[in-house]
Amino acid sequence: MEHYTKQAPRDYNKMVFGIRPVLEAIENGNELESLFIQRGLSGELISELKNVLRERAIPYSQVPVEKLNRITRKNHQGVIGVISPISYYKIEDVIPMVYEKGETPFVLILDGITDVRNMGAIARTAACAGVHAIVVPTKGSAEINPDAIKTSAGALYTIPVCRHESLNQVMHFLQASGLQVVACTEKTDKLIYEPDYTLPTAIVMGAEDKGISNDIIRSADHLAKIPMYGEIASLNVSVSAGVIIYEAIRQRNTSAS
Repeated sequence: MEHYTKQAPRDYNKMVFGIRPVLEAIENGNELESLFIQRGLSGELISELKNVLRERAIPYSQVPVEKLNRITRKNHQGVIGVISPISYYKIEDVIPMVYEKGETPFVLILDGITDVRNMGAIARTAACAGVHAIVVPTKGSAEINPDAIKTSAGALYTIPVCRHESLNQVMHFLQASGLQVVACTEKTDKLIYEPDYTLPTAIVMGAEDKGISNDIIRSADHLAKIPMYGEIASLNVSVSAGVIIYEAIRQRNTSAS
């Protein structure tokens, strides 16, 4: 599977303080990994910033001033942004490109994976397996930060990562684009070996504590679980992702041979 051009690493420790500097960072094409705005902040400039955030669907968190003061002692004016080390893609752009290359789409959706090391480990496995894209929610997902980058061994610079406000909408888009959605969950008797992964496929992995959201489980084309034979009945989510991803690769390689 062909990969996208490797991204040049950015200064992922860089923070931007103040309303105007954050606006300038956005206008200059920088993507924000996270953005914190002081709760109750008002004025013409903050209204301008919020309008830009709304127009560009940039997520942010409204927090008490105490949190901002803990992050920095600089004059933050109630706004702190963290520059993302990667450029995010749109899944609506990735899928047509995969089809145009004559490849069979293979996408990974991460529903509520908040541990940065799990995020990095999953990205590393996905990149090694030739997964075309990883999709994460704009809120409730692990940040792409130095720990995630390090754990991924740089894979987060090579595999397209897509952020979206609604994973439900992403799933329906993928299904309308000809992909089957396989949700990896314990809430089924079906095993991961049963779906036909030679078809265009999106695999959904959920958080270890909460699992996959009920909306996605209800709308998925297949539910599948990893068989457990020992006394410990669960795997780390990054290990689980590797197991099901390589089952899909095994099927695809067997079909192609």
